[in-house]
Amino acid sequence: MAADDLGFAAFAAGTAGRLLHVATLLTSEPAQPPGANPHAQRLLTAALGMTYAHWERLRGDDPYVDARRELAVRFAREARRFRRGRGGPLSRLAPRERLAVVLTLYEGLYDEQAAALMGLSEERVRELRRRGVGVLRSSPAPPATAGAPASREGAAA
Repeated sequence: MAADDLGFAAFAAGTAGRLLHVATLLTSEPAQPPGANPHAQRLLTAALGMTYAHWERLRGDDPYVDARRELAVRFAREARRFRRGRGGPLSRLAPRERLAVVLTLYEGLYDEQAAALMGLSEERVRELRRRGVGVLRSSPAPPATAGAPASREGAAA
C-alpha cells in the first residue's frame, strides 16, 4: 500500500463513525440496529470516495472538511428522497432544515460557512435553523392508534 493510501485509510478509520452519524442525522434514519441506515451509508461511501479521489490535492487542507462538504452537497442534491422522515431524531424537519441544523449545531459551523456550503444567504441559514429548532422544541403530536378514534379532552363520558 502506498503512503497516500495508508494516510487515507487512517483518515477514513478515524472519521467514518462521525461522518456516518452526520449522514444518519441528515437522512433521518434510525442509527440502531446496525444497518438501519442504508441511505446514510450510501452517502458516506460516496463522500469518502470523492475525498479519496481528491486526496492528493488535499495536502495541507483538512480532509474532514472536504468529506463533510461532499456529504452535504450529495445530501442537498438528493434531498427530494429525504422529504419524509424515516424515524430518526430529526425526522420532523424538512431536508434543508436538517442540513442547517446539523451543519451549525452538530458540526459547529458558523452561519457564514454553512451558507457557503449550502449555497444560501446567511440569513436564510439562520431562518432554517430557527425554524428547525422550533419544530424540534414543539411537542410532537401523539401517534394515532390504528382504528381508534382520537380522544377528545373535555368530552362527556
